[in-house]
Amino acid sequence: MESSTLPPAVSAGRGRFVTPVPAPEPKARAALLAAAVTVTVLCAAGAVTRSYPFGPHTRNVNDLGNQYVPFHAHLWDLLHGRADGGPLVNWQSGLGASFLPDLGTYLSSPFALLVALFPRDGIDLAVYVVTLLKVACAGAAMAWLLLRLRPGRWWAAGLLGAAYALCGWTVADASYNPMWLDGLLALPLLCLVGEWTLTGQRRLLGVLVVALAWIANFYTAYMATLAAGLVLLLRLWLSGLPRRRRLAAAGRAAVTVALGVGLAAPLITVIYFGTEHAYPGRVRQFAPVPTEDLLARLLPATYSFGTPAVYTGLTALVLALALPFHRAAPRRVRTGWTLLVLAVALSLQWGPTHLLWHAFATPQGSPYRQTFVLCALIVIAAWHTLSYGPPGGRTLGAAGTLLVLVVAVASRSDLVRSSTWPVLLLAAVGALGGLALLSHVAAGRKALAAGEPPGDGRWRAVPAGLAVALLLGGQLGETTATAAAAEHMRLDRLDDYAPWGARQRAQAEVIAAADGWPRYRTDPGREQTVANDPLLVGGQGAQYYSSLTSDVLSRTLVALGGGYTSRGRNLQSLDNAVTDVIFSVGARVHSPPDPHQNWFPQDGRGVSVSRRVVPPLVTVRPSDGPAHGRTDVSAFGPSPYRNQELLLGTPVYTVPRLTVRTASGKQPQRSTGVRPGLKIGVPSAGTAAGRPTITARCPAGSEVHLWVPHFSGTARLTGADGPPGRFRSDPGTKIAAMEPLGTVPASGRLRIELLPNRTGVVPDGAVGCLDGARLRTAVGRLRSTGATEVSVSDGTVRAVLPAGSTGTAVLAAPRIAGWRCAAGDAPAVPAKEYYGLIAVPLDGSATSVTCTFHPPGLRLGGAVGGASLLALILLGTLTAVRRRRTTAPPTTTPPHERLTRAT
Repeated sequence: MESSTLPPAVSAGRGRFVTPVPAPEPKARAALLAAAVTVTVLCAAGAVTRSYPFGPHTRNVNDLGNQYVPFHAHLWDLLHGRADGGPLVNWQSGLGASFLPDLGTYLSSPFALLVALFPRDGIDLAVYVVTLLKVACAGAAMAWLLLRLRPGRWWAAGLLGAAYALCGWTVADASYNPMWLDGLLALPLLCLVGEWTLTGQRRLLGVLVVALAWIANFYTAYMATLAAGLVLLLRLWLSGLPRRRRLAAAGRAAVTVALGVGLAAPLITVIYFGTEHAYPGRVRQFAPVPTEDLLARLLPATYSFGTPAVYTGLTALVLALALPFHRAAPRRVRTGWTLLVLAVALSLQWGPTHLLWHAFATPQGSPYRQTFVLCALIVIAAWHTLSYGPPGGRTLGAAGTLLVLVVAVASRSDLVRSSTWPVLLLAAVGALGGLALLSHVAAGRKALAAGEPPGDGRWRAVPAGLAVALLLGGQLGETTATAAAAEHMRLDRLDDYAPWGARQRAQAEVIAAADGWPRYRTDPGREQTVANDPLLVGGQGAQYYSSLTSDVLSRTLVALGGGYTSRGRNLQSLDNAVTDVIFSVGARVHSPPDPHQNWFPQDGRGVSVSRRVVPPLVTVRPSDGPAHGRTDVSAFGPSPYRNQELLLGTPVYTVPRLTVRTASGKQPQRSTGVRPGLKIGVPSAGTAAGRPTITARCPAGSEVHLWVPHFSGTARLTGADGPPGRFRSDPGTKIAAMEPLGTVPASGRLRIELLPNRTGVVPDGAVGCLDGARLRTAVGRLRSTGATEVSVSDGTVRAVLPAGSTGTAVLAAPRIAGWRCAAGDAPAVPAKEYYGLIAVPLDGSATSVTCTFHPPGLRLGGAVGGASLLALILLGTLTAVRRRRTTAPPTTTPPHERLTRAT
């Protein structure tokens, strides 16, 4: 048994762990150093790239701008009492979405609460500061863990803690997915919990740490828990304890995890069932990356979206490579940690273990979200090398040889760019030079301590401070360069969005002035700034982007002519008079194209708002019943115009026969399959040919709408004023929303000119001409029979209806799972569905309708959480009683009593 591998002291000869009494000062200093280095590097990288808040370049790439910043803005509104809705229902997005699953997925981290301390228009700065704090705390926690695993130099633990926090996964992937950073922090904390279970310490605190980790972000906490379990198993193997004691420690760890996850169950089950009811998106098949690409990501200043970012800095890498050859470390330590690192590295590249790391569901985005686990193990292996003493010349030579082989193989990868080599060279000088000097100083001190002659004293001429300076300087330089390279290349390769500015401020002011919720909705508009505009600038609309976007909402809006991106989970606003009436959108904001994007040119307009007379949120539909006896989304047909009429209850569209011509005046070829219709290509540049056209005949004065979901470009109605219709689509990921184009001229003949930017499709029935008079008649009828009063509070909607109402009361919100409704004083039952909306049957006796929302899984999770809490209380009570008995002073029993008890 190697006592140096135990945590951190074992009583001699008995194999029993003894509670250690380490000095807390080195751990605190190491944690502070790790946090300071982490914050310095991240801020320096931002300054180098001149990114927010250190320059004009935005940080809001991809989902950071589309999801996380808007969701944190909504959290700010909730904490300040300004949001429409509450923890149960978000009434601002998706026409009424379940919010608790989103809260548990994006906002349940304790760090997220800090946004309340910032001004509302400083939400981007708030998210940036939260990101810094999470990464800094992760580095501090890792530094603390390293000194718990093995005693060693505090400054070395601090540098390696920062190396973990600033690993490639952090700077390349998680820095714009701040919810993942909770897993970066959870991993060292869960490993600390494992150390406590080894010694039987802090059982209650261990359960609370597990619960907090799973509440903060269950997705990465699951990965961190698997990793901590592997670390614990290795520690048990290295301990040399009797089998019974090892099983007892493993049992304590299992109970700790079970109780901690149980406490987090109310949130976890809600997220699970929310995922079950979400739009499925796409299914990806995992494909491992080439070996040269995997090794390339070990090097500084490399970047790729779809490869594992396993960079931890050259110092940590060299030390990890040196571990198998470091004779000062026990053989079992060298073997165990080396094999664990290699096994986890291979698990990233094998399909079954890839699924295991991702909870048996291949991610739709980056496929290597578990990479931070391998980075942590590399850093822990590096610490085991250094904590047994700096590696000597032979060991460094062996590690250097392996490093050269890694670089040689990685050089064949396209991920290694010319900028990588100077950073790699300077990092190698800092790492190898610093470690060599450290080894030289340690050898001299060892010789002096052994009483050997100091020789010529050359070891004294090289102070240890120089070695530390080389290691620290090299790590600061290479990590800053790596973080800056990732920041720069993300902006080049991913969509990005502007932080809060004049555009958002103008939109928010217009929305606040027009807002009339819950009498009607105010839609932030078709020309979106980010995918979750309602959360960022206010209002209540169909626009919504989440991993938990409900299936019923997505299918309903697409059937009505709506558009989406992200394969159906990023729903867009629909600028259409009929759907505004159906969903009670009484005010709609109109904005120019976002100047930060280059999708469409500016049209010279400012932000404005249009108003419309609409029915209330709750309307009453006649009892004659829908067509075909079906009332779910499956009853919709292929035409969005007919589907709108189905929901409205009145025919209001003319859908004419179309004549479509290419730019050369010919009839287009027909496309079949997933995107049926007539193919429209991009006109050749420099030719005299015109543009593709659509011609048709409609009643004069009706409003022309164009529905071309698989067309990308612009469309203009000849003779119409105002900007053209703008369409964005992409095969497999985006479809374009229906757009209004103008009014049919007095001749009744309409002509639409198309300007595609890629080959698209015009489907049959693409044009619909809306009769405004019929629509106004329908609005009048719905207003006269609809609710006279509607109140909304978080997950409860109550509507007062006219006396004698019969038929079906319809709430203009998607019928997501969890809604229960009651007519009058009747008991609440699961809500019915009316073409994707919430419905309540009426028999004429009820004068009110009440609908309440309970997130699916909340009751189950509450029961599991309550049972876990009860078990934790009982366990704590038994532990306290047992402790009191073992520490109680002995009592003297008279001899006659001893004899009586014996008989």
